[in-house]
Amino acid sequence: MSILRLTIARFNKTWMYLKNYAYSQNLNLECACDVILDPLFKFVDKYTIVLGQIMVILVIFLTTFVVVIAYWIGLPYWWNNNKLLTIFLLIFGNWLLVNVIFHYYMGVTTPPGFPASRSLMYYDEVICKKCDSPKPPRTHHCSVCNKCILKMDHHCPWLNNCVGFYNHRYFFLYMMYMTFGSLFIIIFGAEIVFKEVFFREEDPDGHPVKVNTSLSKTDWVLTFQDEYENINFDYDRVAEWRFWCIMVITFITCGVFIALAILTIWHSVLISSGETSIEGHINKFETDRLNAINFKYVNVYDYGIKMNWILFLGLHSGRGWRHIIFPSAHKPLGNGYIWPTKNDIFEVFYNEKFKT
Repeated sequence: MSILRLTIARFNKTWMYLKNYAYSQNLNLECACDVILDPLFKFVDKYTIVLGQIMVILVIFLTTFVVVIAYWIGLPYWWNNNKLLTIFLLIFGNWLLVNVIFHYYMGVTTPPGFPASRSLMYYDEVICKKCDSPKPPRTHHCSVCNKCILKMDHHCPWLNNCVGFYNHRYFFLYMMYMTFGSLFIIIFGAEIVFKEVFFREEDPDGHPVKVNTSLSKTDWVLTFQDEYENINFDYDRVAEWRFWCIMVITFITCGVFIALAILTIWHSVLISSGETSIEGHINKFETDRLNAINFKYVNVYDYGIKMNWILFLGLHSGRGWRHIIFPSAHKPLGNGYIWPTKNDIFEVFYNEKFKT
């Protein structure tokens, strides 16, 4: 009990010291929480950088594993069943694979967009208190990158990169094509899973035996065959590897499909509303706040569903859907600094006043 009393006394003393320090420094509760949690935030940010590199390697490894297994097991299976269908699957599957690889590579390697020096400030831009750089509209500070990001959506550890103005399209199309690719493998791998996992034929257990017919029938006994006595009866290792590869690829593709399908739908809703992930939370908060006092919040960057998608996909200057269904490195319209409001977007878009 004496140890417990001593511990409580030390805790109370420390707590009183912190309260007196906060009072003397004129700190409120929010500032005090920031001071206390700041080391934790720095630790998480540093850990995220290391984790991001591991996740990129993991994505490359798992994607390669799935593709190799699909060629090793799926291709011969469908070739023996329907050669014409197999040719279609090869063309369609590799089209998906090329898009997945291209958009992931571009999402990882393309800088999201950073504000330039203060000498290039536009109008009345504010200055970031954390990195001392300009903060144009829709710009936010990333604590992991320790930089301000133009039209920041979020920091993605799977890309080990921020998702912002210049690589947001690559990020979304990677998720979309990876979702389609996972669904493609699930659909055309289901038959293989049912045949080789659920209705798998097991080999009989035991050892080969023969009947010793040199004796009378009443004295027949079962004896091991002499020629098998010194042989190890190993199971079919290739079949076992095949079985476990099918099991692993099934869990991977189903998990990836569910996770990315949900994320793709969610980001599609945000894009249709002219929002990023960060803006979605901010706009929801402001909508609830203004509704409480009978005011209506208006997102000035919501240009309508059609125009939102045209701007997001970069379908301008003669570009069409072929730049979406095939890999394209075209840049988005604008420079990430100037954002027209919903009242003048059509005039600005068609006159191309805010292109770089």
